[in-house]
Amino acid sequence: MNWMANWMLWVRNPVFSVALTLAAYGPALALHRRWRWIPPIVAGCLPIVAVLLLLHEPYAEYNRGGSYLSWWLGPATVALAVPMYRHGMALRLSLPRLVLIVLAGSVVGMVTAGGTALLLGAPLPVVMSTVPKSVTTPIAIEVCKELKGIPQITIALVILAGLLAASFGAPLLRLVGVKDDRAVGAAMGTGGHGIATASLVRTSEMQATVSSWAMAAAGVFTSLLAALLALFLR
Repeated sequence: MNWMANWMLWVRNPVFSVALTLAAYGPALALHRRWRWIPPIVAGCLPIVAVLLLLHEPYAEYNRGGSYLSWWLGPATVALAVPMYRHGMALRLSLPRLVLIVLAGSVVGMVTAGGTALLLGAPLPVVMSTVPKSVTTPIAIEVCKELKGIPQITIALVILAGLLAASFGAPLLRLVGVKDDRAVGAAMGTGGHGIATASLVRTSEMQATVSSWAMAAAGVFTSLLAALLALFLR
């Protein structure tokens, strides 16, 4: 029984969580390079979930090590400012049009999400939970609370929106004839926030630059529009 106790101590060590995450993400990236439509975040999560279920380990135990990796999301987000600085002049020249594009995209995203839920007969808290699904998670949660929605639903929809945009957004835009780097970046950042933006980093620096700006602008526009909606609902 000593070996079992030692094994469980090792499993609950933060080093195990980090090693498991890296071991899962490496093959996930290889799959993504071979089949571009497979999002690495999904391919990487599946084996981790399977291992945790097999070992009967709760997510809280896994996250003791996973939180060390999550910390790097902050520096990674800040690092997106580097391509924005490199392409600052091109971004500045397109700024008026980009503002209109992102504002229109934010409105459409909120209206279509909430309208679809409403047409399907969802109760008001669920409808409000769908409204901020296209912005990054921290902003989406605060918007959801402002609208008296259900944060858990919002988080799931935010992740789903990002995964769909990262997997199918760029090919769909090419299919309908949208090829300009700034247009692609604006669409991906507005509709798919950080997950979609990260998928563009390996493809085009200009697309990633515009997508980073669009992601931030969409967060601002969605917050302002949600505040007006909250006032209207009172």
